[in-house]
Amino acid sequence: MHPTEQPQLPPAPPPSEQPELQPPQTLLDLITGVLSLLLLSSLTVRSFLGRWQVLRSKLCLLQSSLSSISESPHWNENSLLHTLFPSLLSTLQRLKALSDQCTLSSFTGGKLLMQSDLDMASSSLSSHLHDLDLLLRSGILHQSNAIVLSHPGPGSDKDDLEFFIRDLFTRLQIGGIEFKKKALESLIQLLNDDEKSTPVVAKEGNVGYLISLLEVNNQPLIREQAVLAVSVLASSSEDSRKIVFEEGGLGPLLRILETGSIPLKEKAAIAVEAITANSENSWAISAYGGVSILIEACRSGSQPTQTHAVGALRNVASVEDIRMALGEEGAVPVLLQLLVSGTTAAQEKAANCISILASSGEYFRALIVQEKGLPRLMPLIQDLSSSDTIEHILRTISSLSVSDSVSRILSSSTVFIIQLGEFMKHGNMILQQISASLLSKLSISDGNKRAISSCMGSLVKLMESPKPVGLQDAAAQAIVLLLTVRSNRKDLVRDEKSVMRLVQMLDPKNEAVSKKFPLMVVIAVLSGGSDGCRKRLVAVGANKHLQSLAEMEVAGARKALQRLAGNRFKSIFSRTWRE
Repeated sequence: MHPTEQPQLPPAPPPSEQPELQPPQTLLDLITGVLSLLLLSSLTVRSFLGRWQVLRSKLCLLQSSLSSISESPHWNENSLLHTLFPSLLSTLQRLKALSDQCTLSSFTGGKLLMQSDLDMASSSLSSHLHDLDLLLRSGILHQSNAIVLSHPGPGSDKDDLEFFIRDLFTRLQIGGIEFKKKALESLIQLLNDDEKSTPVVAKEGNVGYLISLLEVNNQPLIREQAVLAVSVLASSSEDSRKIVFEEGGLGPLLRILETGSIPLKEKAAIAVEAITANSENSWAISAYGGVSILIEACRSGSQPTQTHAVGALRNVASVEDIRMALGEEGAVPVLLQLLVSGTTAAQEKAANCISILASSGEYFRALIVQEKGLPRLMPLIQDLSSSDTIEHILRTISSLSVSDSVSRILSSSTVFIIQLGEFMKHGNMILQQISASLLSKLSISDGNKRAISSCMGSLVKLMESPKPVGLQDAAAQAIVLLLTVRSNRKDLVRDEKSVMRLVQMLDPKNEAVSKKFPLMVVIAVLSGGSDGCRKRLVAVGANKHLQSLAEMEVAGARKALQRLAGNRFKSIFSRTWRE
Protein backbone atom coordinates (compact mmCIF):
# COMPACT_ATOMS: atom_id res chain seq x y z
CA MET A 1 0.00 0.00 0.00
CA HIS A 2 1.25 3.51 -0.83
CA PRO A 3 2.12 5.53 2.29
CA THR A 4 -0.59 8.10 1.58
CA GLU A 5 -3.36 5.65 0.84
CA GLN A 6 -6.24 5.29 3.33
CA PRO A 7 -6.95 1.77 4.64
CA GLN A 8 -9.74 0.11 2.73
CA LEU A 9 -12.88 -0.20 4.86
CA PRO A 10 -15.48 -2.90 4.27
CA PRO A 11 -18.10 -1.79 1.73
CA ALA A 12 -21.19 -0.19 3.24
CA PRO A 13 -24.22 -2.49 3.44
CA PRO A 14 -27.11 -1.89 1.03
CA PRO A 15 -29.69 0.72 2.16
CA SER A 16 -32.11 -1.97 3.29
CA GLU A 17 -29.44 -3.33 5.59
CA GLN A 18 -28.19 -0.04 7.09
CA PRO A 19 -27.39 -0.75 10.81
CA GLU A 20 -29.62 2.00 12.22
CA LEU A 21 -32.63 0.47 10.45
CA GLN A 22 -32.11 -3.00 11.93
CA PRO A 23 -33.57 -4.25 15.24
CA PRO A 24 -31.28 -4.21 18.32
CA GLN A 25 -31.02 -8.02 18.42
CA THR A 26 -29.76 -8.16 14.83
CA LEU A 27 -27.28 -5.39 15.52
CA LEU A 28 -26.06 -7.15 18.67
CA ASP A 29 -25.53 -10.36 16.66
CA LEU A 30 -23.51 -8.47 14.05
CA ILE A 31 -21.45 -6.72 16.73
CA THR A 32 -20.78 -9.98 18.54
CA GLY A 33 -19.63 -11.61 15.29
CA VAL A 34 -17.18 -8.84 14.39
CA LEU A 35 -15.97 -8.69 18.00
CA SER A 36 -15.19 -12.43 18.01
CA LEU A 37 -13.12 -12.04 14.84
CA LEU A 38 -11.28 -9.07 16.31
CA LEU A 39 -10.40 -10.92 19.50
CA LEU A 40 -8.88 -13.70 17.41
CA SER A 41 -7.03 -11.43 14.99
CA SER A 42 -5.66 -9.32 17.85
CA LEU A 43 -3.66 -12.39 18.87
CA THR A 44 -2.10 -12.80 15.41
CA VAL A 45 -1.17 -9.22 14.50
CA ARG A 46 2.46 -8.71 13.60
CA SER A 47 2.64 -4.92 13.58
CA PHE A 48 2.01 -2.28 16.27
CA LEU A 49 1.86 -4.93 19.00
CA GLY A 50 1.76 -2.44 21.89
CA ARG A 51 -1.29 -0.66 20.52
CA TRP A 52 -3.07 -3.94 19.85
CA GLN A 53 -2.47 -5.10 23.43
CA VAL A 54 -4.32 -2.02 24.62
CA LEU A 55 -7.04 -2.57 22.03
CA ARG A 56 -7.45 -6.22 23.02
CA SER A 57 -8.02 -5.30 26.69
CA LYS A 58 -10.72 -2.86 25.60
CA LEU A 59 -12.30 -5.47 23.34
CA CYS A 60 -12.46 -7.89 26.28
CA LEU A 61 -14.20 -5.23 28.36
CA LEU A 62 -16.60 -4.64 25.49
CA GLN A 63 -17.40 -8.35 25.31
CA SER A 64 -18.22 -8.33 29.04
CA SER A 65 -20.42 -5.25 28.71
CA LEU A 66 -22.34 -6.69 25.77
CA SER A 67 -22.89 -9.91 27.72
CA SER A 68 -24.33 -7.91 30.64
CA ILE A 69 -26.60 -5.98 28.27
CA SER A 70 -27.97 -9.15 26.66
CA GLU A 71 -28.75 -10.52 30.13
CA SER A 72 -30.82 -7.45 31.07
CA PRO A 73 -34.55 -8.22 30.79
CA HIS A 74 -35.62 -5.15 28.80
CA TRP A 75 -32.43 -4.21 26.97
CA ASN A 76 -33.91 -4.44 23.47
CA GLU A 77 -36.69 -1.97 24.37
CA ASN A 78 -34.28 0.87 25.09
CA SER A 79 -34.15 3.42 22.29
CA LEU A 80 -30.62 4.52 23.19
CA LEU A 81 -29.31 1.27 21.73
CA HIS A 82 -30.62 2.35 18.33
CA THR A 83 -27.99 5.08 18.53
CA LEU A 84 -25.22 3.20 20.31
CA PHE A 85 -25.17 -0.09 18.41
CA PRO A 86 -24.84 1.27 14.85
CA SER A 87 -21.99 3.53 15.90
CA LEU A 88 -20.28 0.70 17.78
CA LEU A 89 -20.65 -1.68 14.83
CA SER A 90 -19.09 0.94 12.53
CA THR A 91 -16.11 1.33 14.87
CA LEU A 92 -15.58 -2.44 15.09
CA GLN A 93 -15.82 -2.86 11.32
CA ARG A 94 -13.19 -0.17 10.84
CA LEU A 95 -10.98 -1.79 13.46
CA LYS A 96 -11.36 -5.18 11.69
CA ALA A 97 -10.11 -3.63 8.47
CA LEU A 98 -7.10 -2.24 10.33
CA SER A 99 -6.40 -5.60 11.98
CA ASP A 100 -6.39 -7.31 8.58
CA GLN A 101 -3.58 -5.04 7.48
CA CYS A 102 -1.63 -5.55 10.69
CA THR A 103 -1.75 -9.37 10.36
CA LEU A 104 0.13 -9.33 7.05
CA SER A 105 3.61 -10.85 7.15
CA SER A 106 5.11 -7.45 6.43
CA PHE A 107 3.33 -4.10 6.85
CA THR A 108 4.13 -1.86 3.89
CA GLY A 109 1.67 0.98 4.55
CA GLY A 110 2.28 4.39 6.13
CA LYS A 111 3.23 3.76 9.75
CA LEU A 112 2.28 7.21 11.04
CA LEU A 113 -1.09 6.99 9.36
CA MET A 114 -1.74 3.51 10.79
CA GLN A 115 -0.71 4.67 14.27
CA SER A 116 -3.12 7.57 13.98
CA ASP A 117 -5.95 5.32 12.76
CA LEU A 118 -5.39 2.84 15.59
CA ASP A 119 -5.32 5.64 18.16
CA MET A 120 -8.58 7.10 16.84
CA ALA A 121 -10.21 3.67 16.86
CA SER A 122 -8.98 3.10 20.42
CA SER A 123 -10.41 6.45 21.48
CA SER A 124 -13.76 5.65 19.87
CA LEU A 125 -13.77 2.28 21.61
CA SER A 126 -13.16 3.97 24.97
CA SER A 127 -16.08 6.28 24.31
CA HIS A 128 -18.36 3.33 23.50
CA LEU A 129 -17.24 1.52 26.66
CA HIS A 130 -17.99 4.60 28.73
CA ASP A 131 -21.49 4.90 27.27
CA LEU A 132 -22.27 1.21 27.72
CA ASP A 133 -20.99 1.28 31.29
CA LEU A 134 -23.15 4.32 32.00
CA LEU A 135 -26.15 2.56 30.50
CA LEU A 136 -25.58 -0.54 32.63
CA ARG A 137 -24.95 1.37 35.87
CA SER A 138 -28.11 3.45 35.42
CA GLY A 139 -30.26 0.32 35.79
CA ILE A 140 -32.65 1.45 33.08
CA LEU A 141 -32.17 -1.74 31.04
CA HIS A 142 -33.95 -3.62 33.83
CA GLN A 143 -37.14 -1.62 33.42
CA SER A 144 -39.77 -1.67 30.73
CA ASN A 145 -39.69 1.14 28.20
CA ALA A 146 -43.24 2.04 29.24
CA ILE A 147 -41.98 3.04 32.70
CA VAL A 148 -39.06 4.98 31.27
CA LEU A 149 -41.30 7.15 29.11
CA SER A 150 -43.84 8.03 31.81
CA HIS A 151 -43.21 11.48 33.25
CA PRO A 152 -43.54 11.31 37.07
CA GLY A 153 -45.97 13.75 38.60
CA PRO A 154 -45.63 15.60 41.95
CA GLY A 155 -47.13 12.64 43.83
CA SER A 156 -45.00 9.96 42.17
CA ASP A 157 -43.27 7.22 44.08
CA LYS A 158 -39.68 8.09 45.02
CA ASP A 159 -38.30 5.01 43.28
CA ASP A 160 -40.08 5.94 40.05
CA LEU A 161 -38.76 9.48 40.29
CA GLU A 162 -35.19 8.31 40.88
CA PHE A 163 -35.41 5.86 37.98
CA PHE A 164 -36.80 8.53 35.66
CA ILE A 165 -33.97 10.91 36.56
CA ARG A 166 -31.31 8.24 36.00
CA ASP A 167 -32.81 7.40 32.62
CA LEU A 168 -33.05 11.07 31.73
CA PHE A 169 -29.37 11.74 32.50
CA THR A 170 -28.33 8.57 30.71
CA ARG A 171 -30.05 9.82 27.56
CA LEU A 172 -28.50 13.23 28.08
CA GLN A 173 -24.98 11.82 28.22
CA ILE A 174 -25.18 9.01 25.64
CA GLY A 175 -27.67 10.21 23.07
CA GLY A 176 -27.19 12.49 20.12
CA ILE A 177 -28.45 16.06 19.83
CA GLU A 178 -32.12 15.11 19.63
CA PHE A 179 -31.82 12.83 22.68
CA LYS A 180 -30.09 15.64 24.58
CA LYS A 181 -32.75 18.18 23.63
CA LYS A 182 -35.59 15.91 24.71
CA ALA A 183 -33.79 14.93 27.91
CA LEU A 184 -33.23 18.59 28.82
CA GLU A 185 -36.84 19.45 28.01
CA SER A 186 -37.99 16.65 30.35
CA LEU A 187 -35.55 17.77 33.06
CA ILE A 188 -36.73 21.38 32.91
CA GLN A 189 -40.38 20.28 32.96
CA LEU A 190 -39.71 18.09 35.99
CA LEU A 191 -37.90 20.86 37.86
CA ASN A 192 -40.64 23.38 37.10
CA ASP A 193 -43.55 21.04 37.87
CA ASP A 194 -42.21 19.56 41.11
CA GLU A 195 -39.94 21.73 43.26
CA LYS A 196 -39.34 18.75 45.57
CA SER A 197 -37.58 16.97 42.72
CA THR A 198 -34.49 19.23 42.78
CA PRO A 199 -32.67 17.45 45.65
CA VAL A 200 -33.36 14.10 43.93
CA VAL A 201 -32.03 15.44 40.63
CA ALA A 202 -28.92 16.70 42.40
CA LYS A 203 -28.38 13.31 44.02
CA GLU A 204 -29.30 10.92 41.21
CA GLY A 205 -28.33 13.00 38.17
CA ASN A 206 -24.89 13.86 36.82
CA VAL A 207 -24.88 17.58 37.57
CA GLY A 208 -21.24 17.81 36.55
CA TYR A 209 -22.11 16.69 33.02
CA LEU A 210 -25.02 19.13 32.94
CA ILE A 211 -22.61 21.94 33.82
CA SER A 212 -20.26 20.83 31.04
CA LEU A 213 -23.05 21.65 28.58
CA LEU A 214 -22.72 25.32 29.55
CA GLU A 215 -19.53 25.62 27.53
CA VAL A 216 -19.72 27.90 24.50
CA ASN A 217 -18.79 25.17 22.00
CA ASN A 218 -22.03 23.27 22.64
CA GLN A 219 -25.04 23.45 20.36
CA PRO A 220 -26.83 26.78 21.18
CA LEU A 221 -30.24 25.31 22.04
CA ILE A 222 -28.68 22.61 24.22
CA ARG A 223 -26.55 25.22 25.98
CA GLU A 224 -29.57 27.46 26.55
CA GLN A 225 -31.61 24.59 28.02
CA ALA A 226 -28.67 23.53 30.20
CA VAL A 227 -28.31 27.07 31.58
CA LEU A 228 -32.01 27.10 32.46
CA ALA A 229 -31.76 23.72 34.20
CA VAL A 230 -28.66 24.72 36.17
CA SER A 231 -30.32 28.02 37.12
CA VAL A 232 -33.38 26.21 38.49
CA LEU A 233 -31.19 23.72 40.38
CA ALA A 234 -29.06 26.48 41.90
CA SER A 235 -32.04 28.53 43.04
CA SER A 236 -34.38 25.77 44.22
CA SER A 237 -32.84 24.04 47.22
CA GLU A 238 -29.78 24.08 49.46
CA ASP A 239 -28.77 20.56 48.42
CA SER A 240 -28.95 21.19 44.70
CA ARG A 241 -27.25 24.58 45.05
CA LYS A 242 -24.39 22.94 46.92
CA ILE A 243 -23.94 20.31 44.21
CA VAL A 244 -23.91 22.94 41.45
CA PHE A 245 -21.15 24.82 43.27
CA GLU A 246 -19.12 21.73 44.14
CA GLU A 247 -19.30 20.52 40.54
CA GLY A 248 -17.70 23.77 39.38
CA GLY A 249 -20.80 25.59 38.16
CA LEU A 250 -19.87 29.10 39.30
CA GLY A 251 -17.09 29.68 36.74
CA PRO A 252 -19.12 28.73 33.63
CA LEU A 253 -22.10 30.72 34.94
CA LEU A 254 -19.95 33.83 35.34
CA ARG A 255 -18.59 33.41 31.81
CA ILE A 256 -22.15 33.23 30.51
CA LEU A 257 -23.01 36.34 32.54
CA GLU A 258 -20.09 38.07 30.85
CA THR A 259 -20.49 36.94 27.22
CA GLY A 260 -23.81 35.15 26.78
CA SER A 261 -27.01 36.32 25.13
CA ILE A 262 -29.48 38.39 27.14
CA PRO A 263 -31.71 35.39 28.06
CA LEU A 264 -28.67 33.33 29.09
CA LYS A 265 -27.27 36.20 31.16
CA GLU A 266 -30.56 36.51 33.02
CA LYS A 267 -30.64 32.81 33.92
CA ALA A 268 -26.95 32.83 34.86
CA ALA A 269 -27.44 35.86 37.11
CA ILE A 270 -30.23 34.05 38.97
CA ALA A 271 -27.93 31.08 39.59
CA VAL A 272 -24.94 33.20 40.65
CA GLU A 273 -27.06 35.12 43.15
CA ALA A 274 -28.38 31.85 44.58
CA ILE A 275 -24.92 30.28 44.85
CA THR A 276 -23.39 33.32 46.56
CA ALA A 277 -26.21 33.42 49.11
CA ASN A 278 -24.12 30.82 50.94
CA SER A 279 -21.23 32.73 52.51
CA GLU A 280 -19.01 29.67 52.16
CA ASN A 281 -19.33 29.97 48.37
CA SER A 282 -18.91 33.74 48.10
CA TRP A 283 -15.12 33.68 48.30
CA ALA A 284 -14.95 31.85 44.95
CA ILE A 285 -16.28 34.90 43.10
CA SER A 286 -12.84 36.51 43.15
CA ALA A 287 -11.17 33.33 41.85
CA TYR A 288 -13.08 33.72 38.56
CA GLY A 289 -12.74 37.50 38.26
CA GLY A 290 -16.41 37.65 39.14
CA VAL A 291 -16.48 41.06 40.82
CA SER A 292 -15.88 43.00 37.62
CA ILE A 293 -18.33 40.74 35.74
CA LEU A 294 -21.07 41.38 38.30
CA ILE A 295 -20.45 45.13 38.33
CA GLU A 296 -20.63 45.29 34.53
CA ALA A 297 -23.85 43.25 34.61
CA CYS A 298 -25.29 45.79 37.05
CA ARG A 299 -24.15 48.65 34.82
CA SER A 300 -25.31 47.46 31.40
CA GLY A 301 -27.41 44.31 31.80
CA SER A 302 -31.14 43.95 31.28
CA GLN A 303 -33.32 44.74 34.28
CA PRO A 304 -33.64 41.08 35.38
CA THR A 305 -29.87 40.64 35.00
CA GLN A 306 -29.21 43.81 37.02
CA THR A 307 -31.60 42.71 39.75
CA HIS A 308 -29.88 39.37 40.32
CA ALA A 309 -26.33 40.62 39.70
CA VAL A 310 -26.70 43.29 42.37
CA GLY A 311 -28.12 40.59 44.63
CA ALA A 312 -24.89 38.65 44.16
CA LEU A 313 -22.85 41.78 44.93
CA ARG A 314 -24.84 42.21 48.11
CA ASN A 315 -24.12 38.59 49.02
CA VAL A 316 -20.36 38.94 48.61
CA ALA A 317 -20.09 42.41 50.19
CA SER A 318 -19.72 40.86 53.64
CA VAL A 319 -16.53 39.00 52.61
CA GLU A 320 -13.68 41.34 53.52
CA ASP A 321 -11.30 40.46 50.66
CA ILE A 322 -14.04 40.74 48.06
CA ARG A 323 -15.44 43.88 49.66
CA MET A 324 -12.21 45.74 48.94
CA ALA A 325 -12.41 44.60 45.31
CA LEU A 326 -15.89 46.15 45.12
CA GLY A 327 -14.40 49.51 45.94
CA GLU A 328 -11.44 49.15 43.61
CA GLU A 329 -13.57 47.94 40.67
CA GLY A 330 -16.01 50.87 40.94
CA ALA A 331 -19.08 49.25 42.49
CA VAL A 332 -20.18 52.30 44.51
CA PRO A 333 -21.28 54.59 41.63
CA VAL A 334 -23.03 51.66 39.93
CA LEU A 335 -24.92 50.83 43.13
CA LEU A 336 -25.93 54.46 43.62
CA GLN A 337 -27.25 54.59 40.06
CA LEU A 338 -29.30 51.44 40.60
CA LEU A 339 -30.92 53.08 43.61
CA VAL A 340 -32.36 55.63 41.21
CA SER A 341 -32.99 53.65 38.04
CA GLY A 342 -33.27 50.00 39.05
CA THR A 343 -36.33 47.85 39.58
CA THR A 344 -37.89 47.81 43.03
CA ALA A 345 -36.05 44.57 43.83
CA ALA A 346 -32.76 45.95 42.44
CA GLN A 347 -33.15 49.10 44.52
CA GLU A 348 -33.65 47.08 47.70
CA LYS A 349 -30.59 44.91 47.03
CA ALA A 350 -28.44 47.88 46.01
CA ALA A 351 -29.48 49.74 49.15
CA ASN A 352 -28.62 46.70 51.27
CA CYS A 353 -25.21 46.41 49.60
CA ILE A 354 -24.45 50.12 50.08
CA SER A 355 -25.48 49.80 53.72
CA ILE A 356 -23.08 46.88 54.27
CA LEU A 357 -20.25 48.80 52.63
CA ALA A 358 -20.93 52.00 54.59
CA SER A 359 -20.92 50.14 57.90
CA SER A 360 -17.62 48.39 57.10
CA GLY A 361 -15.32 51.35 57.57
CA GLU A 362 -14.12 54.81 56.63
CA TYR A 363 -12.82 53.72 53.21
CA PHE A 364 -16.30 53.06 51.82
CA ARG A 365 -17.92 55.94 53.67
CA ALA A 366 -15.45 58.28 51.98
CA LEU A 367 -16.14 56.65 48.59
CA ILE A 368 -19.91 57.10 49.00
CA VAL A 369 -19.52 60.77 49.98
CA GLN A 370 -17.05 61.31 47.13
CA GLU A 371 -19.58 59.91 44.65
CA LYS A 372 -22.16 62.41 45.96
CA GLY A 373 -24.02 59.60 47.63
CA LEU A 374 -25.58 61.68 50.42
CA PRO A 375 -27.61 64.05 48.18
CA ARG A 376 -28.77 60.99 46.23
CA LEU A 377 -29.76 59.04 49.31
CA MET A 378 -31.61 61.73 51.27
CA PRO A 379 -34.49 62.28 48.78
CA LEU A 380 -34.98 58.53 48.33
CA ILE A 381 -36.37 58.04 51.82
CA GLN A 382 -39.33 60.17 50.75
CA ASP A 383 -39.69 58.83 47.21
CA LEU A 384 -39.48 55.08 47.80
CA SER A 385 -42.37 52.93 49.00
CA SER A 386 -40.45 49.84 50.13
CA SER A 387 -39.80 49.94 53.87
CA ASP A 388 -36.93 47.47 53.49
CA THR A 389 -35.16 49.72 50.97
CA ILE A 390 -35.75 52.79 53.12
CA GLU A 391 -34.36 50.89 56.11
CA HIS A 392 -31.10 50.13 54.26
CA ILE A 393 -30.78 53.73 53.07
CA LEU A 394 -31.34 55.08 56.57
CA ARG A 395 -28.69 52.71 57.91
CA THR A 396 -26.29 54.01 55.27
CA ILE A 397 -27.04 57.62 56.17
CA SER A 398 -26.59 56.75 59.84
CA SER A 399 -23.17 55.23 59.08
CA LEU A 400 -22.20 58.33 57.08
CA SER A 401 -23.31 60.62 59.93
CA VAL A 402 -20.17 59.80 61.92
CA SER A 403 -18.50 62.35 59.64
CA ASP A 404 -18.83 65.91 61.01
CA SER A 405 -19.51 67.34 57.55
CA VAL A 406 -22.30 64.83 56.89
CA SER A 407 -23.74 65.37 60.37
CA ARG A 408 -23.92 69.12 59.76
CA ILE A 409 -25.74 68.62 56.45
CA LEU A 410 -28.27 66.28 58.03
CA SER A 411 -28.80 68.48 61.06
CA SER A 412 -29.55 71.53 58.93
CA SER A 413 -32.01 69.78 56.60
CA THR A 414 -35.51 70.51 57.85
CA VAL A 415 -37.02 68.24 55.21
CA PHE A 416 -34.84 65.34 56.37
CA ILE A 417 -35.58 65.94 60.06
CA ILE A 418 -39.33 66.07 59.41
CA GLN A 419 -39.09 62.81 57.48
CA LEU A 420 -37.36 61.19 60.45
CA GLY A 421 -40.24 62.41 62.58
CA GLU A 422 -42.72 60.76 60.21
CA PHE A 423 -40.83 57.45 60.41
CA MET A 424 -40.85 57.62 64.21
CA LYS A 425 -44.62 58.08 64.13
CA HIS A 426 -45.71 55.83 61.30
CA GLY A 427 -42.80 53.58 60.32
CA ASN A 428 -42.34 49.96 61.30
CA MET A 429 -40.40 49.24 64.47
CA ILE A 430 -37.04 48.95 62.69
CA LEU A 431 -37.51 52.27 60.90
CA GLN A 432 -38.57 53.86 64.17
CA GLN A 433 -35.45 52.59 65.91
CA ILE A 434 -33.03 53.70 63.17
CA SER A 435 -34.71 57.12 62.92
CA ALA A 436 -34.66 57.67 66.68
CA SER A 437 -31.04 56.58 66.94
CA LEU A 438 -29.99 58.81 64.05
CA LEU A 439 -31.92 61.78 65.41
CA SER A 440 -30.25 61.50 68.81
CA LYS A 441 -26.81 61.86 67.14
CA LEU A 442 -27.67 65.11 65.36
CA SER A 443 -27.42 68.70 66.53
CA ILE A 444 -30.71 70.07 65.26
CA SER A 445 -32.14 73.51 65.81
CA ASP A 446 -34.88 74.30 68.31
CA GLY A 447 -37.15 75.09 65.38
CA ASN A 448 -36.70 71.62 63.95
CA LYS A 449 -37.17 70.10 67.39
CA ARG A 450 -40.51 71.89 67.63
CA ALA A 451 -41.37 70.79 64.07
CA ILE A 452 -41.28 67.11 65.03
CA SER A 453 -42.65 67.37 68.57
CA SER A 454 -45.67 65.30 67.56
CA CYS A 455 -43.48 62.16 67.41
CA MET A 456 -42.73 62.24 71.16
CA GLY A 457 -45.80 60.20 72.02
CA SER A 458 -44.67 57.47 69.62
CA LEU A 459 -41.19 57.53 71.16
CA VAL A 460 -42.61 57.10 74.67
CA LYS A 461 -44.59 54.12 73.43
CA LEU A 462 -41.44 52.64 71.87
CA MET A 463 -39.75 52.78 75.27
CA GLU A 464 -42.12 50.02 76.40
CA SER A 465 -40.76 47.58 73.79
CA PRO A 466 -37.81 45.45 74.95
CA LYS A 467 -37.21 44.22 71.39
CA PRO A 468 -35.42 44.83 69.15
CA VAL A 469 -32.42 45.38 71.39
CA GLY A 470 -31.47 49.04 71.57
CA LEU A 471 -34.94 50.37 70.72
CA GLN A 472 -35.70 51.65 74.23
CA ASP A 473 -32.37 53.41 74.49
CA ALA A 474 -32.74 55.05 71.05
CA ALA A 475 -36.28 56.23 71.84
CA ALA A 476 -35.25 57.67 75.23
CA GLN A 477 -32.24 59.48 73.77
CA ALA A 478 -34.39 61.00 71.01
CA ILE A 479 -37.01 62.21 73.50
CA VAL A 480 -34.37 63.76 75.73
CA LEU A 481 -33.01 65.66 72.72
CA LEU A 482 -36.47 67.02 71.86
CA LEU A 483 -37.21 67.95 75.49
CA THR A 484 -34.45 70.55 75.51
CA VAL A 485 -37.13 72.85 74.03
CA ARG A 486 -39.56 74.26 76.63
CA SER A 487 -42.66 74.02 74.46
CA ASN A 488 -41.94 70.35 73.79
CA ARG A 489 -41.80 69.64 77.52
CA LYS A 490 -45.20 71.23 77.96
CA ASP A 491 -46.59 69.31 74.98
CA LEU A 492 -45.43 66.01 76.42
CA VAL A 493 -47.00 66.48 79.86
CA ARG A 494 -50.27 67.52 78.20
CA ASP A 495 -50.32 64.15 76.41
CA GLU A 496 -52.23 62.05 78.94
CA LYS A 497 -51.39 58.69 77.34
CA SER A 498 -47.68 59.45 77.22
CA VAL A 499 -47.59 60.67 80.82
CA MET A 500 -49.42 57.58 82.04
CA ARG A 501 -47.01 55.35 80.10
CA LEU A 502 -44.06 57.12 81.72
CA VAL A 503 -45.51 56.61 85.19
CA GLN A 504 -46.24 52.94 84.51
CA MET A 505 -42.65 52.44 83.35
CA LEU A 506 -41.43 54.01 86.62
CA ASP A 507 -43.38 51.46 88.66
CA PRO A 508 -40.82 49.13 90.34
CA LYS A 509 -43.17 46.22 89.65
CA ASN A 510 -42.86 46.80 85.92
CA GLU A 511 -39.77 44.75 85.04
CA ALA A 512 -40.16 44.98 81.26
CA VAL A 513 -38.43 48.36 81.12
CA SER A 514 -35.07 49.35 82.56
CA LYS A 515 -35.76 52.27 84.92
CA LYS A 516 -32.93 54.36 83.49
CA PHE A 517 -34.97 55.15 80.39
CA PRO A 518 -38.13 56.65 81.98
CA LEU A 519 -35.89 58.36 84.58
CA MET A 520 -33.92 60.03 81.76
CA VAL A 521 -37.18 61.38 80.32
CA VAL A 522 -38.58 62.55 83.67
CA ILE A 523 -35.35 64.40 84.46
CA ALA A 524 -35.46 66.02 81.00
CA VAL A 525 -39.12 67.05 81.45
CA LEU A 526 -38.29 68.68 84.79
CA SER A 527 -35.03 70.25 83.64
CA GLY A 528 -36.64 73.65 82.97
CA GLY A 529 -38.10 73.90 86.49
CA SER A 530 -41.64 74.32 85.18
CA ASP A 531 -44.22 74.16 87.98
CA GLY A 532 -46.80 73.00 85.46
CA CYS A 533 -44.75 69.97 84.42
CA ARG A 534 -43.93 69.16 88.03
CA LYS A 535 -47.54 69.37 89.16
CA ARG A 536 -48.72 67.23 86.27
CA LEU A 537 -46.28 64.41 87.13
CA VAL A 538 -47.17 64.63 90.81
CA ALA A 539 -50.85 64.47 89.93
CA VAL A 540 -50.48 61.17 88.09
CA GLY A 541 -48.50 59.54 90.91
CA ALA A 542 -44.91 59.78 89.66
CA ASN A 543 -43.61 60.83 93.08
CA LYS A 544 -44.63 57.54 94.71
CA HIS A 545 -42.67 55.45 92.20
CA LEU A 546 -39.71 57.81 92.30
CA GLN A 547 -39.61 57.57 96.09
CA SER A 548 -39.55 53.76 95.88
CA LEU A 549 -36.81 53.82 93.25
CA ALA A 550 -34.77 56.27 95.32
CA GLU A 551 -35.03 53.96 98.35
CA MET A 552 -33.85 51.11 96.07
CA GLU A 553 -30.90 53.33 95.11
CA VAL A 554 -31.70 53.15 91.42
CA ALA A 555 -29.36 55.46 89.53
CA GLY A 556 -31.06 58.73 88.57
CA ALA A 557 -34.06 58.26 90.89
CA ARG A 558 -32.77 60.67 93.55
CA LYS A 559 -32.14 63.40 91.00
CA ALA A 560 -35.58 62.95 89.45
CA LEU A 561 -37.24 62.99 92.88
CA GLN A 562 -35.42 66.20 93.84
CA ARG A 563 -36.54 67.91 90.65
CA LEU A 564 -40.08 66.71 91.14
CA ALA A 565 -40.12 68.09 94.73
CA GLY A 566 -38.90 71.52 93.57
CA ASN A 567 -36.29 73.92 94.95
CA ARG A 568 -38.03 74.51 98.24
CA PHE A 569 -37.64 70.81 99.16
CA LYS A 570 -34.18 70.29 97.72
CA SER A 571 -32.34 71.06 100.95
CA ILE A 572 -34.55 68.69 102.91
CA PHE A 573 -33.84 65.81 100.52
CA SER A 574 -30.17 66.61 100.51
CA ARG A 575 -30.00 66.48 104.30
CA THR A 576 -32.00 63.26 104.39
CA TRP A 577 -29.66 61.53 101.96
CA ARG A 578 -26.57 62.69 103.86
CA GLU A 579 -27.93 61.14 107.03
